[in-house]
Amino acid sequence: MSAASGPYDTWFRRYEPASPGAMKLVVLPHAGGSAPYFLPLARALAPELDVLCVQYPGRLDRYREPAVTELRDLVDQVYRVLVSAPVGPVVLFGHSMGAVVAYEIARRLEESGGGRLLGVIASGRRAPHRHREETVHLRDDDGIIAEIRGLSGTDAGALADEDLLRMALPALRADYRAVETYRATPGAAPLSAPVTVLTGESDPRVSPDDARAWEEVTSGTFRLRSFPGGHFYLNDRQAEVTAAIRESVDAFRSAAAPTSP
Repeated sequence: MSAASGPYDTWFRRYEPASPGAMKLVVLPHAGGSAPYFLPLARALAPELDVLCVQYPGRLDRYREPAVTELRDLVDQVYRVLVSAPVGPVVLFGHSMGAVVAYEIARRLEESGGGRLLGVIASGRRAPHRHREETVHLRDDDGIIAEIRGLSGTDAGALADEDLLRMALPALRADYRAVETYRATPGAAPLSAPVTVLTGESDPRVSPDDARAWEEVTSGTFRLRSFPGGHFYLNDRQAEVTAAIRESVDAFRSAAAPTSP
């Protein structure tokens, strides 16, 4: 993994070296999540892809920094650091809250021309314009713990460790506030980049209709893949999810390739 040497390496974790000229896959975690959650994915896709896992403030080695409570502020910060270096062809992959962050970064990339966006892979999240009133961030600590335990996204040992919980809860609360108070821009132009959606068949937070509604945010190709499991279906389906991401990236790349006259 690259050592932190500036804003770019503060925000992005490259766990495995990539081949020269490899396309970037920017990976955005869920609420309360951190970059190492995607370490197996990064190892599986390198060196073919340059996998950059985003580390949000307020957790792990960034725990001294305040977590971001407004989703658009988080998007702005990730976007600014991303385009501070040559971006080249890029695919954005986000799970749960990370899917919304990926969508908003994609909008900025297309509006600004700051990078060559090939596609977006959204996992475990309803379409951005499908608003639902949620107030997990207003619960007490026990209420937030009950929420994450119910979604099975956190190791049971970590939930039982009082010190770990005390460190994690401020970031969890901030992330939930960010995603629960987010509202998509009314009448926003659809993305031109293709979108792939991955979802768990028994996800209590994302119905099949919620997942398919992502088709409404792109004028490009839309694909939907479902897997057995709940909100964190990818915990038990890593090989299948990795294969689905690789297939989507290949499809994005083929669609973007210039056609012969």
